[in-house]
Amino acid sequence: MSQELAEAVAARLRAWTADDVATRLWAKDGSLWAASGKAPEDLARWMGWLDLPETMRSRVNELGHLADAVRADGYRRAAVLGMGGSSLAPELFSRTFPDGDVTLRILDSTHPDVVRGFREWGASARTIFCVSSKSGTTTEPNAYHAAMAEVAPALDFLAITDPGTALVDVARSQEFRGILEAPPDVGGRYSALSVFGLVPAALHGVDLAGLLDAARRMAEACRRPPNENPGLQLGATLGEAARAGRDKLTILTTPRLASFGDWAEQLIAESTGKQGTGIVPVVGEPLADASAYGTDRCFVVLSLAGDEDESLDGLAGQLESAGHPVQRIGLQAPLDIGAEFVRWEIATAAAGIVLGIDPFDQPNVQESKDATSALLQRYRERGALPAPAPIVAEPGLAAYADASALGDSPYSVEGAVRQLLELVRAGDYLAILAYLPMEPPVRDQLQRIRQRTRDALGTATTLGFGPRFLHSTGQLHKGGPPSGVYLQLTAEPAKDLPIPGWEESFGTLIAAQALGDLESLQRRNRRVLRVHLASLEEGLDRLLAMVDGALAGSVQA
Repeated sequence: MSQELAEAVAARLRAWTADDVATRLWAKDGSLWAASGKAPEDLARWMGWLDLPETMRSRVNELGHLADAVRADGYRRAAVLGMGGSSLAPELFSRTFPDGDVTLRILDSTHPDVVRGFREWGASARTIFCVSSKSGTTTEPNAYHAAMAEVAPALDFLAITDPGTALVDVARSQEFRGILEAPPDVGGRYSALSVFGLVPAALHGVDLAGLLDAARRMAEACRRPPNENPGLQLGATLGEAARAGRDKLTILTTPRLASFGDWAEQLIAESTGKQGTGIVPVVGEPLADASAYGTDRCFVVLSLAGDEDESLDGLAGQLESAGHPVQRIGLQAPLDIGAEFVRWEIATAAAGIVLGIDPFDQPNVQESKDATSALLQRYRERGALPAPAPIVAEPGLAAYADASALGDSPYSVEGAVRQLLELVRAGDYLAILAYLPMEPPVRDQLQRIRQRTRDALGTATTLGFGPRFLHSTGQLHKGGPPSGVYLQLTAEPAKDLPIPGWEESFGTLIAAQALGDLESLQRRNRRVLRVHLASLEEGLDRLLAMVDGALAGSVQA
């Protein structure tokens, strides 16, 4: 860390000590974020997450009895049907604790091929389905429920939601196995230690008492003065690094903690990406030599004892030697994830103080939902979604962009890709927005694009699979700094899948979500190109070759 950044962090912690920030945070004093322009009482009503390490202890026996009853009734699989805050903590539990009592999987894609495969998996053995939605009206979980209800009776479903939602009404009328209600003063991305995270964890066999004990210990540590406070120290570092131009927070983890980055990505991006500012989380990026990373980066390295990675440890040392800010966090046991939930939630809220924004709202996430709803309404009225004309098309590929986004009209799809990459400047990041199946071969090809782009241009890269990223980084893309360059990818599904009781299919739903996302980015004059692939495998091969050709030209230039 540079001397200048270290001094800025130290000054911030001194100021927070003088302002008694730690005490005020735990008192839920919304005036800590007065610079956001929001009324203190409006901010304070979203701070119930601070109480979860303590209050959820009273529900450990209840959730344990539920999990025991599910196993006793012969369920061997548990499925979470949810998005964003409803899905990312359960996914982290499923991957960090791989040998659970009940196999836990998460459905957070509307791609027909993915939903079909998931439904077949759920129908092949007795599965308990958790329909998880804070509002109870989220489009994706409702569509998943409709699809899974064709292969499972109502007693195979649990509803996880806030009190009094439409999902509660559905669960009661259809006689779901159970309804688990969450505290309404906890936002989705801060809900890992509420029933949204703990019900799937309990079904999977995670030790909830041990998890909450770790969370309580961290909560106590985060009541200390700022210089001794793990959450405020991390928040001051992330916030001041972003103010100094190091806003690409690159999270590196040992293998078993890989999904922690996905959880933290949503927390940070959705909390800070607004009012033209924000922290850009970079997760899952292939490792490189320290020289490949630009001066717009700061790093957090998380490791789990027994899951060491020598290459990661060596890279952390190289990054420190090169002057990059590097925070190292070591977990002694998987249950220490409970502590990290608390540390990172407090750090994110504290970074919001530094950036002068409200870390608890997500205005552009709702905008994306509204855009999708409007497109689906048009589909119901006219029988088709809008069909914008491509700027260039060839057999198997088509490119779409605003007429002014790329400059001169390209003569080929490869030319359009080259023009997009030529727009990348120092301090930018390339975001790949893939409305594609999140399968290993697809991810591998997209990771190659990330790696080659970063190595050639020195730019940070992110990868999001739609529509799940709309509930996390989608807020950052639209409300955050104008430093993103976006490559949206869509493809024809192998076969569409109807949504029972709905006019639209899953193919129509994901197409509307992709189109709504594209239009929202274009309205903000973001640098975005959509490439549509007629054939997924062949199209990705061709796209990778195009990126290689474009990058070779840029390096030579």
